[in-house]
Amino acid sequence: MAATGSQSAGTGTEEGYGSGHRIGIDLGGTKTEGILLDRQGNQLARHRVPTPKGDYDGTVATIRDLVARLEGEIPAGGRATVGLGIPGAISPASGLVKNANSTWLIGRDFKRDLTRVLARPVRIENDANCLAVSEATDGAGAGCGVVFAAILGTGCGAGIVVHGRVLGGRNAIAGEWGHNPLPWPADDERPGPACYCGKYGCLENFVAGPAVAADHFAATGETLDAATILARAADPSGDAGCKATADRLVGRLARGLAAVANLLDPDVIVLGGGLSNAELLYERLPAAMQPWAFSDRLDTPVRRARHGDSSGVRGAAWLWRPGEMPDAA
Repeated sequence: MAATGSQSAGTGTEEGYGSGHRIGIDLGGTKTEGILLDRQGNQLARHRVPTPKGDYDGTVATIRDLVARLEGEIPAGGRATVGLGIPGAISPASGLVKNANSTWLIGRDFKRDLTRVLARPVRIENDANCLAVSEATDGAGAGCGVVFAAILGTGCGAGIVVHGRVLGGRNAIAGEWGHNPLPWPADDERPGPACYCGKYGCLENFVAGPAVAADHFAATGETLDAATILARAADPSGDAGCKATADRLVGRLARGLAAVANLLDPDVIVLGGGLSNAELLYERLPAAMQPWAFSDRLDTPVRRARHGDSSGVRGAAWLWRPGEMPDAA
């Protein structure tokens, strides 16, 4: 998924940011995580609390309290900037949350409400965009001009960073890679599974973790999660069914990523999420992408997210760049 606006939200107290500390918050469906970084990006504190599912006011209060807790751990005191990653987007048309898996956020003016309770500007991005920011800043995409970072987990989304800045797009849907159709589908892949977005054949329903498990069950009648399937496929003595499922996944991911290369031609592709831990993806994807690329050679590296599960929350903190502190704006 992709989202909007790395622009400061509204007004608020803007003094006391000279220390350069940043707070990042990663709002998930079951847990909310916060991190405190110093000016150099070193982690000073990190906390995780339950997300009050279904409770909008409780969610706002949880973030308020988590920011206060983290800010209290700044060694010499002072204030920190706040960036937030959410599983959705802020609509440029209305300013309200849209496309959120945390459905109690949809239609709410989340940025305004957080700005009010935190008494400072807040930057909000989609969680996949935060992954991309983190990996472009000091991760697997550091030093690259254009970074495409994909989350392969319970869903499938992506973020794009161009020269250090998130590409949100006019409609806040840049990077909605998982809700494009599987490229170059074979006959037995048409029309594809139904998607919650109302369409058929979305890439998410071929390459996300639950989709891999469903594909394996359809082919073998065996119920396994995606991580187990890929682990067995990597074992030289592993069973043929898991190897065949992994082959289909690599082929589908290769087509999906080659389409990205044909359109965006990024300097690096970074993978995050649970499936990104499978080493066979990095061993096989570059060669598997080549036949689908509109080029005589495709040398785009495919790398594992350097910060792993920490990338989202770190990226939220990095939504405020060093020269963009409120007191320097």
